[in-house]
Amino acid sequence: MLVNLILKHRLNLQDFKLKLVLSILSTMQDNAFLKCIDSQCGLEYSISSARYECERGHLLDVKYKKIPSRALKELFYSRRNPQGSIFNESGVWRFRELLNFSQIDTGSLEECSKNLVSLDGAEGRQSKPYHMSKVADFVGLKNENLLLQPEGYNPSGSFKDNGMATAVTHAKLVKAKKIVCASTGNTSAAAGMYAANENIKCDVYIPSGQIAPGKLSQAYQFGAQLIQVDGNFDDAFSKSLQDAKKFGGYTVNSVNPFRIEGQKTIPYRALENLNWETPDWIVYPGGALGNTSSCGKCLNELFEWGWIKKIPRIAVVNADGANTLYELYNGKFEETELRWNKGKPDTELIQRYYAHLDEKGIRPNTKATAIQIGRPSNILKGLRSLEFTNGVVIQVSDSEMLDGMSIVGLNGFDCEMASGSVPAGIKKLIHEEVIKKDDVIIGILTGRQKDAMLPVDYHNNPKNRFARPPKK
Repeated sequence: MLVNLILKHRLNLQDFKLKLVLSILSTMQDNAFLKCIDSQCGLEYSISSARYECERGHLLDVKYKKIPSRALKELFYSRRNPQGSIFNESGVWRFRELLNFSQIDTGSLEECSKNLVSLDGAEGRQSKPYHMSKVADFVGLKNENLLLQPEGYNPSGSFKDNGMATAVTHAKLVKAKKIVCASTGNTSAAAGMYAANENIKCDVYIPSGQIAPGKLSQAYQFGAQLIQVDGNFDDAFSKSLQDAKKFGGYTVNSVNPFRIEGQKTIPYRALENLNWETPDWIVYPGGALGNTSSCGKCLNELFEWGWIKKIPRIAVVNADGANTLYELYNGKFEETELRWNKGKPDTELIQRYYAHLDEKGIRPNTKATAIQIGRPSNILKGLRSLEFTNGVVIQVSDSEMLDGMSIVGLNGFDCEMASGSVPAGIKKLIHEEVIKKDDVIIGILTGRQKDAMLPVDYHNNPKNRFARPPKK
């Protein structure tokens, strides 16, 4: 198998044959397991378990016992010439040695085909960072200092395909008959697409009247069964978890630790583009905080493995109409800053905040429906990521997000309103001198535009900063 692999990728035998042997062996059996994230709990489970939380209600991580060789960087690069393998084309499975929870021989096309779920290698295939000069001018940076990575070029139109490929791979491993999710649109599109491709049933819980028609139509198109829930995303999510336990179903929202594994490949591709030299900042929109969690886990692992020497700072950008993390992290509630605190976060503070929202009748309210989430399901993992990276949390208005969305469009790239939070947030952080003018920043544009009326309404209003209204 090793000889075939070397020949297939034209690897330099003298340089790293031994390292490659060791790295392949490190991804074989008895390497992966599940572990509770709570420092006082630490319960462990087999990788074949379908649970996403431990028996005490804490979220789980996928963990790996062995350190992968840095020689794999050369292998990943060589796979850019896929040599007829969809798993090399895939921007997720190209890095399969770093997320080999299936514990297969990653050099075997037969084993990959049998175990790994891919939409013909399309997930992450077109995703890489780009310079966008107009955005750089807008935020106040030199063009070479700003890179934006559009995840909307994924097959269903958002970053969710990265995690869905791995989540459905694990669903297949545990022989799940049905996957279940709650969604404001992008998750339902990705879940429906990958479920249809694998001939698995898919139930999607949606907040009634709070999902963009362009996203809703994708779920219908792929044959998902929609269940409407009175309320917002948080209500739909709660109902989906209840029904999954009651009626049987495999949850693919970002509480699923295997979905987080796939989303780690977003920063993998960004870092590979920089020859594994780390930027100063990685910036994400903040919704359920799955991306924040996956990025932090990715950076933590790469640092522990010796693959990177510097840790980028993560910046999370909330909508000011759905700003739970911003309020708690920055001490806007009870004047107490919520922190991971080395695995001992003040979870009672979170519950008091949620009770406060209920008492005041405060519901998430933003046109950026992808991040219209009041109870982020990954808030604890998000806090862990922010602590590890010395991260920051900022909020921006709907108007600022629309400007951000529009300036990306004027560079010839497509992004949805939630992704417009990234240039808007970077601009604000530069103004506040948190991000310095000579810092290198990678911003993740999480999805493409699926709500056709948002740009139409924006550009029809000449008062908007970048409006291009029609001429009469």
